[in-house]
Amino acid sequence: QVQLAESGGGSVQAGDSLRLSCAASGRTMSDLYMGWFRQAPGKEREFVTSISWRNISTYYAESVKGRFTISRDNTQNMMYLQMNSLKPEDTAVYYCAATTRRLVLNFRASNEYDYWGQGTQVTVSS
Repeated sequence: QVQLAESGGGSVQAGDSLRLSCAASGRTMSDLYMGWFRQAPGKEREFVTSISWRNISTYYAESVKGRFTISRDNTQNMMYLQMNSLKPEDTAVYYCAATTRRLVLNFRASNEYDYWGQGTQVTVSS
């Protein structure tokens, strides 16, 4: 019903920037609470950031606060993740995620989301 398509990953050096994009289809964008997760090899999928239905509230993992910015444009069915001052520990596969829930109580938990993109690799070298 909902499809998410990610783009923008790549290989960069520490201190560089990347902008990830996620295109949503199959549902009115404003019906989706959305977020970004990442998963490094051998680790569990980790919450990065999330954004409420109309771009009013955003939340960030402490590890990325001040460096990453989440945004959405409901008129274009797009969500973005601007990543600045990238560090080697940011290396991971990044996933966009969404849910049609009207109540999102634990937005840091991956099981709150029921739609996922395919993932895009971000590699940061020192």
